[in-house]
Formats: sequence, C-alpha cells, structure tokens
Amino acid sequence: MLEPASNRRLLIVDPCDDCHRLLPGLRSVGWDVHSCTLSSALEHPCDVGLLRLQASHLQPPDAVKDLISRSNTEWIAVLSAEELRAQNVGDFVCEWFFDFHTLPFDVSRVQVTLGRAFGMARLRGKGNVHVDETEHELLGDSHPIRELRKLLSKLAPTESPVLIRGESGTGKELVARTLHRQSQRHDKPFVAINCGAIPEHLIQSELFGHEKGAFTGAHQRKIGRIEAANGGTLFLDEIGDLPLELQANLLRFLQEKHIERVGGSQPIAVDVRVLAATHVDLEKAIDSGRFREDLYYRLNVLQVVTAPLRDRHGDLSMLASHFSHFYSLETGRRPRSFSEDALVAMGKHDWPGNVRELANRVRRGLVLAEGRQIEAQDLGLLSPHAFVPSMGTLEDYKHRAERQALCDVLNRHSDNLSIAAKVLGVSRPTFYRLLHKHQIR
Repeated sequence: MLEPASNRRLLIVDPCDDCHRLLPGLRSVGWDVHSCTLSSALEHPCDVGLLRLQASHLQPPDAVKDLISRSNTEWIAVLSAEELRAQNVGDFVCEWFFDFHTLPFDVSRVQVTLGRAFGMARLRGKGNVHVDETEHELLGDSHPIRELRKLLSKLAPTESPVLIRGESGTGKELVARTLHRQSQRHDKPFVAINCGAIPEHLIQSELFGHEKGAFTGAHQRKIGRIEAANGGTLFLDEIGDLPLELQANLLRFLQEKHIERVGGSQPIAVDVRVLAATHVDLEKAIDSGRFREDLYYRLNVLQVVTAPLRDRHGDLSMLASHFSHFYSLETGRRPRSFSEDALVAMGKHDWPGNVRELANRVRRGLVLAEGRQIEAQDLGLLSPHAFVPSMGTLEDYKHRAERQALCDVLNRHSDNLSIAAKVLGVSRPTFYRLLHKHQIR
C-alpha cells in the first residue's frame, strides 16, 4: 500500500527540464512534489530531496553541504555522466548524497531509489518514528570500537546526561541508540531531534510543544519532542546549532525537570534522560559566545568520543563486506567481494566522510561493478598503482611503509592476527608492538 502523499514529500531543487518531465509520474504513485531554488530549499521541509547538481554548486560546495547537513533527510544528486566524471565530483557525491542518477532518467530506477531514500530517512529517527534498535550494532573489532562498546556498557545503566563527540559520519546517533537500548528505559520512547535541521522560528514549538491558538497557524495543541520522550531518552543531535535563546530554555528544563508549552502557563513534569551530540568544538563556541557554559556543564556529565574511520583500519574490510551484503539485499543484486586493489585503496584513503562515506562508496561500487568483484575505481578511489608518494625523509618513508603494511595485512587477515604476523615475517609480540606504535588497534 502506498503511503499517503502528504507523508511522502519530495523536494526537487534547481530542477531541469528532465526533472519537470518526471513530475506527473511521481505524483501518480503518491509523491507530494515541490520544487525550489537552492537558496530557499531549507524553507521547504521534505522527506526526500532531489538536487540537480551543477558545476556552479561546487564552486564552492558550502551551500550544498549546509542544505544536506541541516535538512535531516536523504538527498539524491542528479547530473550528467560527463559531470560525474569531472575531477572530485564522484568523491563529493559519495560523501554527501544517499545516491545519484545520471541523465537521462531511468524512471523505474528513480522510483525505486526514492522509495529506498524515504525508508532510510525514516530510519534515521526523524520525528517520533521508532525503529527496531536490535538491528543496529556497533560493528568492528578494532581497538577503538572495542573500547567504545566497553564504555557504553558502563554508561548505559546510569541516568546521567552524555555528550557524544566526533566527526560527521562516525555514528553518534548509533551510539545514542545503543545507550538507550542498554538502559533501564529501553522499553520507553527514544526521540531524536536534529537541532540544526529545524528552522529557528519553529524549534521552540518542536521542542516544547504549543497550545491551541498560541500563534498564527496553531490550530490545535501540539506535544513537543521533550514531552513525547517522557519516561525515555531524548537525543539532541548537533546541539551546537541550538540558538542561544533556546539554550536558556533547555537549561531551565534540565534544572527544573518541567516544561511549559508555547502559549501555556501550566508547568508539565517530564522525566527524560538527555543525550546530546556535536561535531563542533563546544569549548571554542563558548569562548566566542555562541554556546552557554552552564548548559555545556549540564550536558557534559559523561562523555563519549567516536573514532574516525581512518583510525579504525582493522574494521574496513568487515564494514565494507557488511554494507555490500546489506545493499545487495536492498537492491536485489548479489553481494560482491572486493578485489585486493580495492582493499588496498580503501586502506590508503583518509575517509573524511567516515562510515557514512564508506557505506555510500560501497553502494556506488555495487551499482558500477561489472566483474565478480568490486574494484577500486568502482568505489571512486584511485588504484594503488596510481598513487605517487610525496617526498620526505627516509624515516618518513619507513614509517609510512610500516603503517601501510600493517593496514594491508589487517584488511586481509583481521580475524587471525597470528597469520597476519606470519605474513609480515614478525613475531606476534612484535606485531602487537607495531600496532600499538601506529595506534591501529
């Protein structure tokens, strides 16, 4: 059964003629479609976004990054095959977009991709949508991920607020869901809100709710996200983007444990555990007057730091295989393994988009791969043979070569460290010493 159109909102940004020709077909299968320019896109809430990506959008790409970061939904890039081949465009699409389509459109594939994007947007915790958390796991066997799982098992049973810090794409919401699932509140609501994705004039109503008639357009009472999480866990993502006025209101709630709806005067007691996440430096934000110091200390009672993927090389092969299997089930294509060149190329890549980037590159690889294995070029990565090392001292070369050898052997033998040590021709104690030296596991 199709979702009601009002529940499947599609926004097409900077549409081209091909995009306009899609509209009747999309509306006929239940999409509520609107279009706008990039500059006004944040004013139009949507469930899925389609962006006609052009060269002008990438010079520089800040406006596109801001839209995707703040809209809290999934975006699909539309571009010509020639534009996709342009320098760095493939990397940008893999890092920032759910998927892409080249012109001219394959209408049936567009509809399938939009459906997948809508499902993924719902799974990301928009609104009060609940998902089966048992399907979400912190995958990996590297030292950082093992330490993270150990830390979460200690923090989860407590009632204290937790501040989750880390780069974009490192799984901060997954950490929050794990804390909730392992807590005494696991059978109560988990409500997530992206503080940077809601327009500033609406965020107070979203957080605290409003009474009927509180302002123009308030035709009925609305329960806010904080109240909806009563008894459970409230996850405030990108807390550094919360406006200062709302920071004061949130601090008052944390101190007094009750809220007042907009337009109301009756205090409402609410019992929630608050988890917050940020990828920005809150200490610098405090120094510059953009974040309240007293709120920082209220939220930063316990702290979790998620490791970037470049520090989890031992997990690359496992995660890539997981995404290959997951997206093959989603697309109906058979899972593909990765060639040796692809594994080496992944080991050399810095992964600025972290696990999210890896997932997108594997999805791309499954679509583009023509052989039995996914190759480096299918992932949008350079073949290892294309790398030209930069000049440096002899010690620099030795250090890089030693680290690369460890990463390469872990990508192939992370499940058996004795074999990995033998492949490198060193003893197991020496192998562990080298891992510690390079901070790989």
